[in-house]
Amino acid sequence: MDMTFTDEELALRDAVARFAATELAPRARDIDEGEVFIAEHLPKLAGMGIMGMNLPEEWGGSGVSAIGLALAIEEIAAACGATASSLTAHFLATDAILLGAGDDLKGRYLPGAAAGEKLGAFALTEPQAGSNPADMTTRAVRQGGGYRITGTKHFITNGGEADFIVVFAKTDPEAGSRGIGAFVVEGGAEGLVAAPAEKTMGVRGSHVFELSLDCLVAGDMRIGSETDGFKTAMKVLDRGRVDVSAMGLGIARAAFEAALSWSRERVVSGRPLAGHQGVQWMLAEMATTLEAARWMTYRAAALRDAGQPLTKESAMTKLFVSEAAGKIADLALQIHGGYGYSREMPLERYVRDARILRIFEGASEVQKNIIARLI
Repeated sequence: MDMTFTDEELALRDAVARFAATELAPRARDIDEGEVFIAEHLPKLAGMGIMGMNLPEEWGGSGVSAIGLALAIEEIAAACGATASSLTAHFLATDAILLGAGDDLKGRYLPGAAAGEKLGAFALTEPQAGSNPADMTTRAVRQGGGYRITGTKHFITNGGEADFIVVFAKTDPEAGSRGIGAFVVEGGAEGLVAAPAEKTMGVRGSHVFELSLDCLVAGDMRIGSETDGFKTAMKVLDRGRVDVSAMGLGIARAAFEAALSWSRERVVSGRPLAGHQGVQWMLAEMATTLEAARWMTYRAAALRDAGQPLTKESAMTKLFVSEAAGKIADLALQIHGGYGYSREMPLERYVRDARILRIFEGASEVQKNIIARLI
């Protein structure tokens, strides 16, 4: 595979890297310590065109390639994992509308989402239906000219902060995954209640919520047909797993670069850590794993750009990169020793932020099931 980036992709990467270094990285620690939602970054992200990077120009987006998108997410995640998490959750919501809705709904939500005027959330997971969303119990029942949606969604990134939420609900409980619809619910809608944000281990500036719904939504807020919801969700997750992989790549790269720099500066027994073979081997393993993760991510993005099927490749990439990010972050902390365990340095944050990658948007075990089925 010839992976040569275009001038536009490289320019985007460099611009986002500068933005991330000056605007995101300096605030990452305070946001994490204070568990402050990353709202302060949203206007800046919108001003850079980042909120609509996943959308075509006709709907107000930036029209960048999937590879350009991955490069940008990597730079954001290297600076602030929480910002990358909320951003990619926003992409899930807008992808659902882009891939499944008609032009009217697209026109009502996508330009505003791309401009940073509307923040999105993607409500698929439920307390008893995480790894298998087909087991959801949230219902959408016809009422008048619309639908009454009742149920509970859990671990919904941006849920309590969002201006609109894409909610998946059973329209036909007897039809399994073929009886699921998708609907847009306005943030603040009557009957939508968000519990206080969860106290999470990592990406603590990207808030997740439990949402209780007893809402009446208009019929024109449905995305596609009454039975298209599950199909739309799976298409969205195929794309989203490439984004999550790029996020993992950014966190892993930041951890590796910190470890490499520290190993050159920290002197033990009269020579830098990098002069000790044991540390050299750790760094070599980290660098090799990072390189493999990088090319898997870019390949999956290239398939997305080409409009090719990527269910297997996105699952493989998400599995490998999320596991790699955790391993690299942990080794980086180990190289820092006690200093890495201190909250005065970013290593412990990288470890905590990387941990969720093996769980959300399909746990590693779910990815293995997908891969096994397809091979």
